[in-house]
Amino acid sequence: MAADGEGSDWPGALHRALKDAGVTRMSHVPDAGHARLIALCEDDPAMVTNVLTTEEEGIAIAAGAWLGGEASVLLLQSSGVGNCINMLSLPAIGRFPLLMLVTMWGEWAEFNPWQVPMGRATQATLEAMGVTVQRADTADELVATVESAAALAFKADQQVAVLISQRLLGKKTW
Repeated sequence: MAADGEGSDWPGALHRALKDAGVTRMSHVPDAGHARLIALCEDDPAMVTNVLTTEEEGIAIAAGAWLGGEASVLLLQSSGVGNCINMLSLPAIGRFPLLMLVTMWGEWAEFNPWQVPMGRATQATLEAMGVTVQRADTADELVATVESAAALAFKADQQVAVLISQRLLGKKTW
């Protein structure tokens, strides 16, 4: 995939921003858009990573991590947001922080029609569940957006999702 900011190390900068925010646990489903960040977290001996069978497991892991004194991030695709709807009531009712980084599919130059419906509905769906949504459309704004979202999540006990645009991730070539 060719990505906005190609040649830049935005996954590395994002990994550093998560560490600076105190994140010590990362949960994810496999995703090409998050692949580099996932690899950086897996290679980091100070970070525990969890591969999920379904995205909502990551919400429960984030709540448990917070109860155990750890900050966590959940990496998922826009198509996985629909799997999380009922589970999003856990951090809302329990007042647990939740930080989600959502790669947006079904947008710019999408070729897979199955990605389009949830891509259109992701932001509205999250907002309907009370999640604050921030969006990054360029590599230059991504790190600052994630830093802002992490502060809101971990210092104000909020549920926050950062939507990472498909244009930033680049055109799929497979």
